[in-house]
Amino acid sequence: MTFKAGQSGNPAGKPKGARNKTTLAIEALLDGEAVELTRKVIEKAKQGDMTALKLCLDRLAPIRKGRPVEIELPQVTSASDLAKAGAQVTQHLADGLISPEEAQAVMGTLDSALKLFEAGELEARIAALEERLNS
Repeated sequence: MTFKAGQSGNPAGKPKGARNKTTLAIEALLDGEAVELTRKVIEKAKQGDMTALKLCLDRLAPIRKGRPVEIELPQVTSASDLAKAGAQVTQHLADGLISPEEAQAVMGTLDSALKLFEAGELEARIAALEERLNS
C-alpha cells in the first residue's frame, strides 16, 4: 500500500498525552511501593552500597547543568556596545576566568541581543521610510 506524499498512514496519530505502555506498567508495579523502596535504598547506602549511595546523593544534590557566570561586562544599550562586551568575554576566557562553554553561552546571549537591536533598528528605519512616503 502506498501513501500520498505528506500524508500519514494514520492521520489520527497518537493522541496527545498518551503514555507509553511500558511506562504505565512500571508505574502500576511501583504504585504504593515508593516509600518502602526508598527506605531500602537508603538502608543499603548506609551499609556502604556505593550504587545506592550514588543514587541517594544524585537525588539530594543533583549535578548542576549550569552555574551563573559572574564576569564584568560593559553596559549594553546599543548594538555598538556588543562588540565591547564580546571583547570582554573573550578576555575573561583568555584569562581563565570562565570556561569555553560559559563563554559560548554568554556570546550566544550577546548574539541574541544583537538580533533584538537589529530588529528594533530595522523597525525604526521602516517607520521612517513610511513616514517619508506618506508626507
